[in-house]
Amino acid sequence: MQDQLIEKVMDEIKKRMETAAPAASAQEPVRAAVSPAITEFVGTAIGDTVGLVIANVDPMLHEKMKLDPKYRSIGILGARTGAGPHIMAADEAVKATNTEIISIELPRDTKGGAGHGSLIIFGAEEVSDARRAIEVALKELNRTFGDVYANDAGHLELQYTARASYAINKAFGAPLGKAFGLIVGAPAAIGVLMADVAVKTASVEVVGYASPAGGTSYSNEVILQITGDSGAVRQAVISAKEVGLKVLEAMAGPAPSATTPYI
Repeated sequence: MQDQLIEKVMDEIKKRMETAAPAASAQEPVRAAVSPAITEFVGTAIGDTVGLVIANVDPMLHEKMKLDPKYRSIGILGARTGAGPHIMAADEAVKATNTEIISIELPRDTKGGAGHGSLIIFGAEEVSDARRAIEVALKELNRTFGDVYANDAGHLELQYTARASYAINKAFGAPLGKAFGLIVGAPAAIGVLMADVAVKTASVEVVGYASPAGGTSYSNEVILQITGDSGAVRQAVISAKEVGLKVLEAMAGPAPSATTPYI
């Protein structure tokens, strides 16, 4: 009798497990967002982005990093994917806090794709300011990734602001306080076409042009930076996006926005 009862219970458990298994396998794998519970950790965001702070940089490292002596605290924004979105997010962070952009570096990365990753360092006299800058930047990334489009063939990055601040000036030499647009096409052939369409569409000034062998980390993309009247800059960016998206999707199908377009 006892053996029969145990066998009945085991059969019931087995049936439940078989019923639950298909439902579990149909679910998308969830990437856990786990805080490491250390004071230097601020958070993560889209683009394999991490935000960190160091309250008191070691004196030897401080010297090697060539930091201004008044900045004992730094904020660190780093990512595997993206560059334009992070620079634009950092620009908003500088506007909102008492911090300065110390350096912006664009390593060859994009997790094996056509473009860059990013490393942005903020300097601050107080760690609270450094932390706040990173918090603002991480929050802004959901917006600035809105006009990033990608498929298996490559990606487009479009950015626009009506008023450039210190991060954009540091990265691209753009005039402070003026409208600024960033146009990125990868593979580089699409970027060349987008750049031409942009400058033909509206009366804008070219701040800079970067290609695989000049101004990038030998990445397969072309990057155009423009400034001018806010309406003209915005229209140039939109026109470049429209033509670039058509070509990119002709190469490898739909290239959706990473989040929600904002331009």
